[in-house]
Amino acid sequence: MKDQNQYRLKAWELALLCALSLTLSAAVWAQGSVQRIEDGLIRLHVLAVSDDEEEQRIKLRVRDAVLSFLSPELEAMTDKAEAERFVSEALPQIKAAAESAAEGREVAVTLTRERYPTRRYGSFALPAGEYDSLRVILGEGQGHNWWCVVFPPVCLGAEGEEALSDAVGEDTFEILCADGQTSLRFKLLELWGNLTR
Repeated sequence: MKDQNQYRLKAWELALLCALSLTLSAAVWAQGSVQRIEDGLIRLHVLAVSDDEEEQRIKLRVRDAVLSFLSPELEAMTDKAEAERFVSEALPQIKAAAESAAEGREVAVTLTRERYPTRRYGSFALPAGEYDSLRVILGEGQGHNWWCVVFPPVCLGAEGEEALSDAVGEDTFEILCADGQTSLRFKLLELWGNLTR
């Protein structure tokens, strides 16, 4: 009887060890996926003065002006560090482009690290997380937001999804495009990200 109890204990220990090993492997994978996504992108965040219809229209004009300025340069870039350097050095020109469409509203433009919620963009979604972000704030920035990805240039051209796949890796891109289970996968990635920060 004693030998049988020792065997059960060892089987239980083995099962626990296997479960722990699988959990740690999944955690390492999740952290790597989140990190690749967050580190491979520069997002654009435009905040309107208010939710007034006119302010929302101006926000979209500012968005278009900023994207028109960024598009020719960013579409030719394949390296995030190069794109980030360009955006950082071009902040005065980006601000000027935004001001040209802002109809006299105060404009603030910064390149910063910012927390984003999970967002769906056509056929793919990006998980919540901290991303490098080009923020364009009109006035006090109390109105609805507009988000997209400026590097790789997902909101700038039709080849954006291919560029996004190149930036984050094919396996990670498949997670972004998965239908149905995307929310669950992102929730798990977000929970893990919150635990490790």
